[in-house]
Amino acid sequence: MERRQVPPQAGLGRGGPQVRSGGRSGGAGSSDPARAAAAAPRHRAPAGRDRAPPARRARPEPPSGAGLPGGFDRRCWMALQSERLPPDCSAQPASGTPGDDRIYAALLAKLKELLVRRASDGDPPAPFLDGQRYYEQGLYEEALTQFKKIEDTDFQAMYQLGVMYYDGLGTEKDPERGVEYMNKILSSDSPKARHLKVAAAYNLGRAYYEGCGVKHSTEEAERLWLIAADNGNPKASVKAQSTLGMLYSMPVLKDLKKAFFWHSEACDNGNLESQGALGIMYLYGQGIRQNTKAALKCLREAAERGNIYAQGHLVEYYYTKKFYSKAAALAKRTTENNDINMLAKKADCHPTYVAKGVAMAAFYLARCLQLGRGIKQDQDAAKKYYSKAIQSCTWRIFPVIPKAAHGQLGSQI
Repeated sequence: MERRQVPPQAGLGRGGPQVRSGGRSGGAGSSDPARAAAAAPRHRAPAGRDRAPPARRARPEPPSGAGLPGGFDRRCWMALQSERLPPDCSAQPASGTPGDDRIYAALLAKLKELLVRRASDGDPPAPFLDGQRYYEQGLYEEALTQFKKIEDTDFQAMYQLGVMYYDGLGTEKDPERGVEYMNKILSSDSPKARHLKVAAAYNLGRAYYEGCGVKHSTEEAERLWLIAADNGNPKASVKAQSTLGMLYSMPVLKDLKKAFFWHSEACDNGNLESQGALGIMYLYGQGIRQNTKAALKCLREAAERGNIYAQGHLVEYYYTKKFYSKAAALAKRTTENNDINMLAKKADCHPTYVAKGVAMAAFYLARCLQLGRGIKQDQDAAKKYYSKAIQSCTWRIFPVIPKAAHGQLGSQI
């Protein structure tokens, strides 16, 4: 089937989403998200944060496990997932913290309520509600059948079809078709598509970044993610805000002040991955003045919420500060589960960074076991965790163990 070519500037025409004027993150009267992103970052640092550090003050270099290296496939470092179907704010109660699962849970609760009501009235479920029920149960082929019945009239069904064709859920992967559905939503003038636009913009940005369904263009991905992020609006795509933080940490568009700005926005809106990223940026003075107190606050809160990368950095911090018992205890909890993809899905974090966090925790636990620091000495267990560190390192990523330890690893396994 011949498919129409997606315009390179899709979604910025008359039907495209309107960026807020004078939003909470941009300047007064600003309607340009790129200008807002380039502005001085707004964040919640302690007093005195805006002063430049003394010229002679040396900042510690981050370990090899921090930051983003160059020379690797872009999809390895940004293993992106589609944005979930946004709730229709006109029909949903505004409950929960922006960015957390309670808003999404409200959508599912409303769905179940409508299904029960229609069943009690003797009416068959509407195609979208029936399709969404199948989708949530992982019955993608059945969901696809229901959504296809109303793809020309229901924008929510159209959105789900775009996700399913792009990711190959219930059908063979067809990213071109997925892109076409998202572009229709983004360029639509219909009020029924309004609440889906930022999510569609995020997904289109993902397509351009990955070069699937369209020609790869980091610049176009950035433009679309800026639309989706909407100056940090909590009702926009929080996933896009966090992704921009990641993007501006990468060599191709490296700008750590912008990275800090967007991670701050996403963190304020409940994003777990950005909370951990902020902790690391504070810890090593990346994009912001170094602040160990703020770093530990972010890292500990993110670690408690299940951010494995934050846990790995906390383990390293405790070990280097000779809090060996704390390092060993946290490292043991961090390395309990070997399923990187499951951990990433559960926390909605990039699997690459989950693997890096596990590798760091396993290495320092092995050191504690080998040397009897904070835990009973056990050479056999040390070898086991050294091996686990290497296995995590080779999970589609480069080695994240400190360089000085490479020889030690070789002598232990």
